[in-house]
Amino acid sequence: MKAVLVANPKGGAGKTTLATNLAGYFANQGKVTTLCDLDRQQSALRWMAFRDAALPAVTGYYGGNQISLSLPKEPDWVVVDAPAGLQGYKLTDTLRQADKVLVPLVPSVFDMAATEDFLNSIRNEIRGQRAKVGIVAMRVDPRTRAAGMLEEFLRHFDIPIVAYLRNTQNYVNVAAAGATVFDPPRAKHRRDVAQWAGLLQWVEH
Repeated sequence: MKAVLVANPKGGAGKTTLATNLAGYFANQGKVTTLCDLDRQQSALRWMAFRDAALPAVTGYYGGNQISLSLPKEPDWVVVDAPAGLQGYKLTDTLRQADKVLVPLVPSVFDMAATEDFLNSIRNEIRGQRAKVGIVAMRVDPRTRAAGMLEEFLRHFDIPIVAYLRNTQNYVNVAAAGATVFDPPRAKHRRDVAQWAGLLQWVEH
C-alpha cells in the first residue's frame, strides 16, 4: 500500500478536488483504491455516494474519528483528504504514514499567507525527505503574473510545484456525478488530463 496525503490548512484550496481526481486516476489504472476522508464535512465521501457503479471502483471511509490515524493495508493506493487546520501531533502522525504529500495552493496573497506556517511545519517534520512534498498550483495558468508570484513565494521553502491546474468548470461538473476527469469519456477532458502528467509521475515515482 502507498498513501498520498492531500493537505492545506485553509478551506477552499481544492483539497477534495485533488483527492477525488487522484483516486479516480488510480482506479482507472486498475488499482485497488481507497479514499480516507478526515474532514468532518466528509465531502470526499459525499462525492463517492454519487459515483456510478459502472465506473472504476473507489472505496472510502471516514477516518476523522480516529485518535491515531490507521490506514488500511489492503489497497494499492490510499488517498487521504485532510481537514483544514491539520496541525500538531495529528499532522506529525499523518505525515509519518504518507509516502507523498500534495499541498494544493491558490496563488492569492490570502492563501499563501495562510499556508506559510503550515509549509514551515511540514518542512521541519520531513527533514531529509524533501522529495516527499509537492505543491499543486490550483486554478492558475503558469504563464500568468499570479503563477510567478506563487513561484517566488515558494522559493525559500525549496518545495517543487508538480502541476498547474487551470481554472475550469470541468472539475465541478464531473464532481457532481461522482466522477473525475480520468473517467470516460476521456476525450472530453484531454486538456485537463494533460496537466496532471507531471504530478502523476512525481507521485508514482
